[in-house]
Amino acid sequence: MAERVAESGVAGSNGGGAEKSLKDKGNEFFKAGNYLKAAALYTQAIKLDPSNATLYSNRAAAFLSLVKLSKALADAETTIKLNPQWEKGYFRKGSVLEAMEKYEDAVAAFEKALEHNPRSAEVSRKIKRLGQLQKEKQRAQELESLKSNINMAKHLESFKSEMSANYGAEECWEEMFSFLVETMETAVKSWHETSKVDNRVYFLLDKEKTQTDKYAPVVNIDKAFESPDTHSNCFSYLRQYAEESFSKAACLVTSKSSISYPQVWKGQGSRKWKLGQNDGIFVQFETPCIRNVWFIASSQEKGHTLCRDPQALDIGAHEILPRIFKEVSKSS
Repeated sequence: MAERVAESGVAGSNGGGAEKSLKDKGNEFFKAGNYLKAAALYTQAIKLDPSNATLYSNRAAAFLSLVKLSKALADAETTIKLNPQWEKGYFRKGSVLEAMEKYEDAVAAFEKALEHNPRSAEVSRKIKRLGQLQKEKQRAQELESLKSNINMAKHLESFKSEMSANYGAEECWEEMFSFLVETMETAVKSWHETSKVDNRVYFLLDKEKTQTDKYAPVVNIDKAFESPDTHSNCFSYLRQYAEESFSKAACLVTSKSSISYPQVWKGQGSRKWKLGQNDGIFVQFETPCIRNVWFIASSQEKGHTLCRDPQALDIGAHEILPRIFKEVSKSS
């Protein structure tokens, strides 16, 4: 939106006739939306009267409309230097800084303008609006940080004690924990980028025993939830796959919206679901000793798709697939 330009000179102008004529012509072009021609005329006028603050203010407005922000800011600073008591220089500076999205600095400039013209409703509105923009920008930055800096290990810290209780020394379960964290972080990143995940089961294969030319670390299960039959066939296949591939752990990843069966776990009814209607990601982790399931809810905020913290569920009520591994009390 074009800024208004000054209609008359201020203290510091020499008032030359040629300069005035150029300024007036520049104002006409500015009002007509020809900012490039206006800026050129203001430049000619400045050459004739280089101490005229109004000319620099007007050219700053023209440069701002042309999105030549560094030039506009330089002219605003010159306006202030030539006439530090005139609020227009600070207004110009604030407007340029606002366009640069430097909201905090823009507010400071507008507050300075208000000191010199306390009755300016326009400046007061600018300050109020920029305060809101600053809050929105800060929140957007926080959301972007949350999307970019995913740290599932922090959220799964309490799960370490369960793994320790079942597997003893950390070196016995550290690889499985890292596998779980990496799988969950990959799923969340995919969701942030595309708002979806592929229905898959990831396997932590035994580097020494697994025939890697025969068994891959990922199995697609796109059809698993289409009917009771496909569901039953899927986990039967996965049980066999886990045993024959000598997998140490498995991790199912699927979206809530993709589960057409079972939609209601073990007859518990939808009343048992307490995590809202939003879509999200289920992650079911399996080892011979441990079974856990989490739900990572998704939401939309200020145009960002954001995954919330993982919520542990009762696997007895909310398992996505039955037990994949043969149960043992503790792994050696």
